[in-house]
Amino acid sequence: MPTSPSDPAASADPTAAPADPTAASADLAAAPADPTAAPVDLAVVGAGPAGLAAAVTAAGLGLRVTVLDAGDRPGGQYYRTPAPGLGAARPQALHHGWADFASREAALRAHESAGRITFLPGHHVWAVVPDGPGWLLHAVAGHGPEECAAAVRARGVLLATGAYERQLPFRGWTLPGVIGAGGAQAMLKGGLVLPGKRVVVAGSGPLLLAVAGSLAAAGATVPAVVEGASYTGYAGRAAALLRNPGKLAEGATYGSALLRHHVRLLTRHAVTEAHGTDRVEAVTVARLDRDWRPVPGTARRIPCDAVAVGHGLVPQLELATGLGCATRRSADGTVALDLDAAQRTSVPGIWSAGETGGIGGAQLALVEGELAALDIAGRPAPGRLVRRRARLRAFADAMAAAHRPGEGWTDWLRDDADACRCEEVPAGRIREAVRDLGARDARTVKLLTRAGMGWCQGRMCGPAVAALAGEEPAPDRRPLSCPVPLAHLAQLPAGDR
Repeated sequence: MPTSPSDPAASADPTAAPADPTAASADLAAAPADPTAAPVDLAVVGAGPAGLAAAVTAAGLGLRVTVLDAGDRPGGQYYRTPAPGLGAARPQALHHGWADFASREAALRAHESAGRITFLPGHHVWAVVPDGPGWLLHAVAGHGPEECAAAVRARGVLLATGAYERQLPFRGWTLPGVIGAGGAQAMLKGGLVLPGKRVVVAGSGPLLLAVAGSLAAAGATVPAVVEGASYTGYAGRAAALLRNPGKLAEGATYGSALLRHHVRLLTRHAVTEAHGTDRVEAVTVARLDRDWRPVPGTARRIPCDAVAVGHGLVPQLELATGLGCATRRSADGTVALDLDAAQRTSVPGIWSAGETGGIGGAQLALVEGELAALDIAGRPAPGRLVRRRARLRAFADAMAAAHRPGEGWTDWLRDDADACRCEEVPAGRIREAVRDLGARDARTVKLLTRAGMGWCQGRMCGPAVAALAGEEPAPDRRPLSCPVPLAHLAQLPAGDR
């Protein structure tokens, strides 16, 4: 049985009073970067597993490193920790592989104290542009009234920007109580709260098992895990599974957790509709055929007050594609960066590690971050790391292929169901644009219907719009990777605008 790219432990009480107040990660505050300062050797964008591993490895090899992250504390989405004021006694109980994070966070703090690493929390990098022989990174720093512009100059850049959830919409998915599977996990890890008392976990991918196990362990009733794929999809990839016995053991742990909490696992099923008025009250679940089309006569209704749904992850590539980095199609159908054996992108001076090169999980991200740092520092890669990356990547590709959504899933998306939540564009309007107005790609659909023009800029609806337009999702090149105040743009030198 597969394991998750985001695996919390499912066997502890995260709401207990703290025995040691220092157990939770403390905030690492830093002033906005000085754009006139001398360039650092390496700027790392993202402080998740890949970024942390790269930063501490590079600093240990003598490089001066600046780490920029949109969050307030290191760890990224994977090692999300509760705010210290919440009083979590054992935040590590919500994670798998906490020791890997704790050791690297301690190293980051040590290098920061020694002046080898500058950690800039609350810095959302929105562009990376050439700056002589190096690079200039523009960021929005801080929050609310304290928000300001910031910039960092660096000789080399490592992109470790992670991923976001892939959503396949269905009728009723805009009801309160319908959230992402990763969002449910984030609520528990970061806020110590549950999305509901009775939560259906649905979608596809090994993240579902981790989410269901952690929600059940924290006190929620999980009536079912609704998995669109079938685990028989792993049958042809036995070699990749056998090379990763630790992953198989983790899968067995999650399976036993589901049994212990009496959670049903429904494979080859999907949530095709959510019901309710002020919030979700039930979902309709139907069996799927091999192409993911709902099988007539198989629908059943499951009462619930929350739905945690997600169909895997999508690499977050806006900074990389804005630079012109080459991409490739991953086994799960998403677009990832095309990286060489040293984690170099096609743009000289830009490296990348973690989910940007294809969804693979925290362990693979740690290895890739270390390998990238070694290359940046001009050091050879140890054979053990190269072999471990190959082994973990083979397992990740097996997971991606086994859980890739089938093309027929759009059959459950009724014409009156919103495909684009932000702009409230129903699926029927997109189908009309394709059928009657000649749209043959997602960009044309966007121009005709506004699907993808909202606040999320197509992150939520992108896969659905592309599928309805009859094309696979393509890399999206844009000059800004996140919302930027006009005042920040006005402050740029005239030549940089």
